[in-house]
Amino acid sequence: MLKKFLTYINEKTLFQPDEKVLLAVSGGMDSVVMLHLFYKAKLNFAVAHCNFGLRGEESDADELFVKKLAKKYKVPFYSEQFDTEAFALQEKVSVQMAARVLRYEWFEGICKNNGFSVIATAHHLNDTLETVLFNLTKGTGIAGLHGIQSKNGRIARPLLFANREEIYEYVVENQLAWREDSSNQSSHYHRNLIRNEVIPLLKNINPNLEHTIEHTVDRVLAVEKIFLAEVEKTRAVVMRQEGGVTYINFEKLQTEIEPVIKLHELLKPFHFTYTQVNDIWQTLGAESGRQFDSPSYRLIKDRTELVITAKGLQSYIPATIDADTTQFQNEVVSLSIQKVSASGFKIPSSPKIAALDLATLKFPLKIRLWKQGDKFCPLGMKQKKKVSDFLIDEKVPVNIKERTYVLLSGDDIVWIAGMRIDDRFKLTKETTEVYQISLER
Repeated sequence: MLKKFLTYINEKTLFQPDEKVLLAVSGGMDSVVMLHLFYKAKLNFAVAHCNFGLRGEESDADELFVKKLAKKYKVPFYSEQFDTEAFALQEKVSVQMAARVLRYEWFEGICKNNGFSVIATAHHLNDTLETVLFNLTKGTGIAGLHGIQSKNGRIARPLLFANREEIYEYVVENQLAWREDSSNQSSHYHRNLIRNEVIPLLKNINPNLEHTIEHTVDRVLAVEKIFLAEVEKTRAVVMRQEGGVTYINFEKLQTEIEPVIKLHELLKPFHFTYTQVNDIWQTLGAESGRQFDSPSYRLIKDRTELVITAKGLQSYIPATIDADTTQFQNEVVSLSIQKVSASGFKIPSSPKIAALDLATLKFPLKIRLWKQGDKFCPLGMKQKKKVSDFLIDEKVPVNIKERTYVLLSGDDIVWIAGMRIDDRFKLTKETTEVYQISLER
């Protein structure tokens, strides 16, 4: 099996031998086999375990078991405990969907912080079969018909060449211990019902069902490549990203062939369901401001665009900017700052660059998210205006308002970052030195 394992990795180009791979290990039979194969192949890997807290002491015992395995194989170990049920309730999604979102977002963070380029999961041929049948039963698009891919972005599935029987034979041959998830035996979950009751019936018709599905999946994948190439052409026309925000021009999208299906593909990375996509499509002719939430993103229907932002941004504690600061950044905003002579200075036309009279500023400056009750004097005006009214007049979408920062000198707002400076801090004939701030992100 080790030879088949390495051959499959090479044939599917899952990763290179020198790449760092993060293994998702639950402690079940499949992930234990994957871990053992990585160890025998002397690959560069570490182990990550998610404790979703769904089975009480059993979940904690799984975590301890995997930790001991990582120690046995002398590889780095990462673990995290999640309040999965609370997250599912908050986001109004199934526990399974909540676990998936939490798991992969955590994996991505580990990869970025520790130099892993690949996340390996222990899915095998039976998982592909179960996924295809599950998707067909629930209703699906073309992506649901190919089941689980061997490589999808950073995620690799190096066991997709083997079925459950072959994996069990490897366990017996190498005398490997594993943890059995008691919930797998219950047909309460739909996927378990398919595994425990439906597939055995279908195998009476075709004993080689797993490998038959494997060949079908290959053909579906070929068709999907043609479809996705068409979607990419549409993406280039209707979608843009700016400052961590994604915009989809739905007026242009409406002129495309099969626009609803294409919109579903465009929104798939943001975890919106097909039902939500249909609801979003129905609102395109309605007034602006309609809001839709996925577990990790928020979408606002604006006048001509759909505006998508990440959720879960931490409320930002006001930070200070000293007189000699040249760079500032947090999870949303990145500023570049410089002082230049006013002699011959040309005021930039971009609202993302603020040119202020240095002599009018009181240091340290403060930067924070805007809040209700904030007022300032927009450039060209002598009277104060509520920031909330200014944002409405500028037709700023709701989820962009939530990410809008203000720069303050003392208690006075100097600049609505990326939009408008305060008239009281503008350059005049008396200005000798310019304080220039550029909004880079």
